[in-house]
This record gives sequence, C-alpha cells and structure tokens, in this order.
Amino acid sequence: MNLRTQKRLAASVLKVGENRVWIDPRQLGDVSKAISRENIKELIDRNVIKAKPKTGISSFRSKKLAEQKRKGKRKGRGSVKGAKHARNPKKKAWMTTIRALRKDLKSMREAEEIDPTTYRKLYRMAKGGAFRSKSYMKNYARDHNLFK
Repeated sequence: MNLRTQKRLAASVLKVGENRVWIDPRQLGDVSKAISRENIKELIDRNVIKAKPKTGISSFRSKKLAEQKRKGKRKGRGSVKGAKHARNPKKKAWMTTIRALRKDLKSMREAEEIDPTTYRKLYRMAKGGAFRSKSYMKNYARDHNLFK
C-alpha cells in the first residue's frame, strides 16, 4: 500500500518533514482513502496521523567530558595541541614571574630588609632575567649578604 501522497500532505499540514509523520499501522485502510488535505486533517484530529517528536542530540557525554576537564583530567600529552608555548606564551610566563619578583622586592624594601640601593640593583637584575623565581632571588641576596 503506497501512502507517499498521504504522507506528503500530512507533512505539509503538520508543518514537519515527511520523516516525522507517523501513521497508525492499524488504520492504514482509512489513510489510503484520504486524498485531500481535509481528509488528512480529520485523520490528524482522530490521532491516526501524528507528528513524531523532534530527536535532539544528547549533551550527556559532552557534559561528562567537561566535568572531567574541570577536575584537571584528560590533559595529558596526547591532548596537547599547538607549539611548545602555545598554551602558556613566553610573554605571559615572563609577566607572571617578573610581577611576583617586583612585588617581593617591594615588600622587602618596605619591611626594610634591603636598602634602596640593593633594591635598585636587584630590580635591574630581575629585569635582565637573572632570577627565575622569588626563591632564587632571595638565595642570591642571602649568598651575597645583601640583607640588612
């Protein structure tokens, strides 16, 4: 039994695609006799023809993945894309380091652990990239007797 026309009409009336038109398999005889839009509307009112619900894409897997990434998982070498410094650019790393060093120097000067001359010397050294971290800078100051 070919119901292509009925399906097309029903899709048009229901304003859905033909794939979303459901026809009751027990009422196929009635549907095959329906040849006008009015007949189709009557069948829709009788629930012989219905529109199937839209099928969505489940976001369960993506949410689960996002949750794991929030925890810090799935970030191993196999997931890393881009060049060596693509994720944390050299400039950003430098900014983080130099800000920490300058903040530490400032607090040491305000606490009078170092005098302004030493502060200026260490500041210039930090700017030149002599220290890779605060601890290195403090070790340098300790080894060279720069603390008061």
